[in-house]
Amino acid sequence: MTNRAVTVYTKPACPSCDMTKRRLARAGVAFTEVNVTQDATALDFITRELHYQAAPVVYVSDGDTAEHWSGYRPDLITTHLTRK
Repeated sequence: MTNRAVTVYTKPACPSCDMTKRRLARAGVAFTEVNVTQDATALDFITRELHYQAAPVVYVSDGDTAEHWSGYRPDLITTHLTRK
């Protein structure tokens, strides 16, 4: 698998955000968490550029391509981040 940077855009008191972070940690996936209530640039990125209105947003990039999704999606975590 290629080296991928994983960013999870979250907000406080978000059960789906917490479940996503736990699932990633359990799978051994390193990620950076960005709280969109404290980072206006990040909020603008997920709402204006990616067109999401709900957290979490998982953004995966290998430098050349990027994939992203919103919500707690264990199926996509498995498919895109934990496959060998």
